[in-house]
Amino acid sequence: MQTLILAAGQGTRLRPYTNDRPKCMVALAGKPLLHRQMAAMEACGVKAGITVVGGYRADDLDTLGGDLVLNPEYATTNMVRTLFCARDKMKPGEDLLISYGDIVYEPSVLRAVLACDEPVCLAADREWKRLWQLRMDEPLNDAETFMMDDAGYVTELGKKPRDYSQVQAQYMGLIKIRGDQVQGFLDVFDGLDRGASYDGKDFDNMYMTSFIQHLIDMGWPVKACLVNNGWLEVDTADELEAYSAMAEKGELDSYCALSN
Repeated sequence: MQTLILAAGQGTRLRPYTNDRPKCMVALAGKPLLHRQMAAMEACGVKAGITVVGGYRADDLDTLGGDLVLNPEYATTNMVRTLFCARDKMKPGEDLLISYGDIVYEPSVLRAVLACDEPVCLAADREWKRLWQLRMDEPLNDAETFMMDDAGYVTELGKKPRDYSQVQAQYMGLIKIRGDQVQGFLDVFDGLDRGASYDGKDFDNMYMTSFIQHLIDMGWPVKACLVNNGWLEVDTADELEAYSAMAEKGELDSYCALSN
């Protein structure tokens, strides 16, 4: 399996903590986000084939022996373009694990994704509202749609929801592409219209959810790997400080245990 951790962004909402380091190197409860994620991977047997895709302050990335690929246009592009900067690491026939660099998760979350044998698998949190209530007064303001059919295949994600019924879970930024679909995954990217708009963004700034929705619209089966918390997204300085304070008091483990 090949693993790509997307860590090119500038993390402007995490300043001042990102003034001197990439977002994924910011520490939560004494350990960088990236290293927490890699510890969870190791606990699940994912030790080889790990590549970090960096950009902002890439010289300050400590990949713990993993490979490093750069997105030289990190300041003017978004997650999808960052992902495909590492296309040479996408090996047809080998499973491909993709993770955002600003999340941490318990090994149980990753195991659920690794156990999924569908063409595309997305980790998704059923209890997302409980976690979002730590982050903001009105969770719906920051949530994205995540709709599934009766078999648990995703039909829509990444849009602005009108009400809670459109948020059956929350996409987490952890994806697995089955090995026999990797060439097709590359082909879909290569076939995208570079001049089109994707959920209001141009090609270079397309959201990952827009790309996944494009796969769904093409008929790709995208399965939700449903979990109940067990992860955190660290997006703002306020969130980091709140999570760190909770960790010190032993209050964070019911949301995401940081023992790894």
